[in-house]
Amino acid sequence: MRNKIVYFVVFLLLGSFIWYLFIKPYDYSVSITSKTFPGAINQSIKVWGNTNRNTVLLQEKDFLNIDQQLRFNDSIFQYQWKITPVNDSTTKIKIYITDADHSFGNRIKIPFLNTDFEKRTKSTILDFNNALTEHLEKFRVTILDTLQQLPDTYCAYIPIKASQLGKAKGMMQNYPILSTVLVDNNVALNGRPFLEITNWNRKVDSVSYNFCYPIIKSDSLPQNDIIKYKKFEGVRALKAIYNGNYITSDRAWYALLDYAKKNGLEVWERPVEVFFSNPNFGGNELDWIAEIYMPLKE
Repeated sequence: MRNKIVYFVVFLLLGSFIWYLFIKPYDYSVSITSKTFPGAINQSIKVWGNTNRNTVLLQEKDFLNIDQQLRFNDSIFQYQWKITPVNDSTTKIKIYITDADHSFGNRIKIPFLNTDFEKRTKSTILDFNNALTEHLEKFRVTILDTLQQLPDTYCAYIPIKASQLGKAKGMMQNYPILSTVLVDNNVALNGRPFLEITNWNRKVDSVSYNFCYPIIKSDSLPQNDIIKYKKFEGVRALKAIYNGNYITSDRAWYALLDYAKKNGLEVWERPVEVFFSNPNFGGNELDWIAEIYMPLKE
């Protein structure tokens, strides 16, 4: 009996040793817990990677799994990010790291030495976590528990295509055109400017949208090749209040999608943003206000 126990223990140790050196699909792993929703994490990982010229997005398997390649001098690291919602306000991030060219050597050294690979990995993840923390301090999303009705309105608009990150830039570039033409032609304004997403490609983080200004319809509206006119059809929608720079107002989109899923509501992924602040005036970005609507499927 004693020999069987010894053999079993040896078998387990040998199996663990073989798994660790030859089978385990990563060299090192790190966990982070963050007080936010998965969409903010997803976008933060990709924005952080885009700001580092040595980082390449390999693939986004799905919304919660992202693979990146990071180059440090002569070493190439594979980063696998796994995002897991914990509850309404907390998300866990697990990062699996592999050194593509020195994996076996790292696995031998890691249990006994504080390797350069570990130091580099800890430093890199700390850099990401600091960037994430700083980002989360710069915006707020508050979801209203009651459904809202967006009213019909007639509007002048300019259709725009951009990346999610470039959405606000597209508005800033076209706002002077839209407002100047309307004011110069004495068009009666009838509300706050808003953005209507017409297509949201979440696989590549791109959007098509109409940048709109509500107006009073008349027979003498100015005509050109840029500005168009239409009736915006009101919808019932989920609503969130977003405070922060409008560059990242899409964080509220993800918060609303999470809310809809948890409450069994079907929505169209075509959010509408109504802007109450003029970024040209500057000031504290947390004082900027936008109402974000996610239309319900009726």
